[in-house]
Amino acid sequence: MKQSVNILLSGGGTGGHIYPAIAIANELKERHPDSKFLFVGAEGRMEMEKVPQLGYEIKGLNITGLQRSLSLKNLSFPFKLISSLLKANRIITKFKPNVVIGTGGFASGPTLYMANKKHIPSLIQEQNSYPGITNKILAKKVNKICVAYDGLEKYFPAEKLIKTGNPVRQDLLDIERKREEALRHFKLNPDKKTLVIMGGSLGARAINQALEKYIQTILKNDVQVIWQSGKLYYQEYKKYSEIEGVQVIEFIQRMDLLYAAADILISRAGAGSISELCIVGKPVIFIPSPNVAEDHQTKNAKSVTDLKAAILLKESEISRLPEVIEQLLGDEQKQISLSQNIKKLALPDATKQIADEVEKILK
Repeated sequence: MKQSVNILLSGGGTGGHIYPAIAIANELKERHPDSKFLFVGAEGRMEMEKVPQLGYEIKGLNITGLQRSLSLKNLSFPFKLISSLLKANRIITKFKPNVVIGTGGFASGPTLYMANKKHIPSLIQEQNSYPGITNKILAKKVNKICVAYDGLEKYFPAEKLIKTGNPVRQDLLDIERKREEALRHFKLNPDKKTLVIMGGSLGARAINQALEKYIQTILKNDVQVIWQSGKLYYQEYKKYSEIEGVQVIEFIQRMDLLYAAADILISRAGAGSISELCIVGKPVIFIPSPNVAEDHQTKNAKSVTDLKAAILLKESEISRLPEVIEQLLGDEQKQISLSQNIKKLALPDATKQIADEVEKILK
């Protein structure tokens, strides 16, 4: 079915909302090369830069989230919401989408709300085990809801749910073959275990501070460390690259090679990261960010650690990091069982399945 259609996608704020939308767009573009694609994002957020870099047009709405604390910024929220609804309406009227896809983030609320008012078929992709308020509101009107976790009928109409998993980079599906290339790429010693520590694209302050404090203790385990500091913190921490066996990197382009090089991973617990790590199938220590809505990273991590598929270390207990690393490095059997258990949770065909659901709506 090679039909030409107009596909509108909205999602952003973080990589966790942007990359799923891009993955879905890429899959649909391959199936429908003559179709038109348009993204809607939030002005000033990372999607406004990333989406055009990846070859798609994007329009911005002047929308922010509600602050959870009492804040003067909340006073401007109703005005921003009204102007965003009006602009979303103009974008939809002009673009005439056949289907609208939302992957979460500030801009997807007004965009899907207006699409639903105009009776345009729509689908949302919920990455987390605990959905945000926007998707809970939108769920009543959309046609389909693609999810990555069980038990979401607590929040969404059960008849609309399809468990697909989260879209992931296709280059992660065969990282076993890339081990040697990865060791060369990062100039690693093949006789040492490699510890990879990731704080997300912007970085994680608490993880960076803990590494600064404990890096010498961690290195006593005869490991080498790739420390992804994030954009916000790179200037502050790059000096630690001068220590033998430590590489501080701002942002990693070749995630496939990073995962291929790793023996143990330490990561935040964003939904996208978890989906990737299930496919990668290496031992993982999750340190969820406590600074996200409804503490959803802890809930995401627990859905994995409750199945003995990873280790959970709360940020409030981050002083235990050297001890947790040492215990895991010293227990080969635990490393094997964590790898086997997390791999069982992988859903590698998520992008294809979501695209199938979009096509069903288009029919």
